[in-house]
Amino acid sequence: MTLQQLRYALAVAAHHSFNEAARAVFVTQPTLSTALRELEEELGIQIFERSSRGIEITPDGMEFLGYARKVIEQADELRERFAPGKPRMIRYTVSSQHYSFVVSAFIRLVNAFGVESYDFCLRETRTMSIITDVRSLTADIGILYLSDHNRKVLERCFRENDLEFTGLMEVSPHIFVSSGSPLTFRKKVSFGDLRGMPLISFEQGSYSSDYFDEELIRDQSGNKVIRVSDRATLFNLLRGLNGYTVSSGVISRELNPDVAAIPLESDARMTIGYILRKGIKISGLTENFIANLKQCLREPDAGCVRGK
Repeated sequence: MTLQQLRYALAVAAHHSFNEAARAVFVTQPTLSTALRELEEELGIQIFERSSRGIEITPDGMEFLGYARKVIEQADELRERFAPGKPRMIRYTVSSQHYSFVVSAFIRLVNAFGVESYDFCLRETRTMSIITDVRSLTADIGILYLSDHNRKVLERCFRENDLEFTGLMEVSPHIFVSSGSPLTFRKKVSFGDLRGMPLISFEQGSYSSDYFDEELIRDQSGNKVIRVSDRATLFNLLRGLNGYTVSSGVISRELNPDVAAIPLESDARMTIGYILRKGIKISGLTENFIANLKQCLREPDAGCVRGK
């Protein structure tokens, strides 16, 4: 299979004609037809069918063309990125659970970056998406946590996806509430203190098992749960509904002045850390970002503080 064969197949799909596709890619129609026949024989599928209505794409062909487009897009991006004599656009992606200290570390990374052109991305996303992002090299690093409850399941996922987890800090569970909540005067709270308050939780899509939850523990007797997909919405609901969420207790006061962290009575512990793809050399950007994470987790003067 070659990139040229993929381009031929995409051209036929676009023009619904072998003749028109051949003209579009500057080859003869027999050359294009032979290349596609050899591709179909190699894959053991039929991509196109000729009918009285012209060229039709088979179900296998539809699936194949979806992958082919992704491959061609990535090949074109590689060619553009490493073109001789062209200044390289530096790209870097972090995929993370919804942590404000990750945002603070990301800000420090960007502020310290010394070139004019870059394309950085911070993805706050679902737990399984983080694993998928790092496995596929869509993300350079992923940030999540392990606990006694989820460790075996997630470590199996790491092994299956050729990933390695490194812990940064072990913390006890806290709750986040609005800074206007009467609970902010408490040194510690129990689930009994939270009765009647809605739990705001990050939804995990099809991976809704509690092994993938961002909340370390939850009140199993609670009957008010609201699931959200982004941190800004969660914080707004904490304020508007007098709700709470279970968290690491590490919060950026500068970025989130109206959210308070309070220790939760529990023996559970969570290890916050990062995952990297095995066998990939750690870049200077990743080293810098990890250093910023450590600083934000451990040093109050870095802009993040742990709860009381």
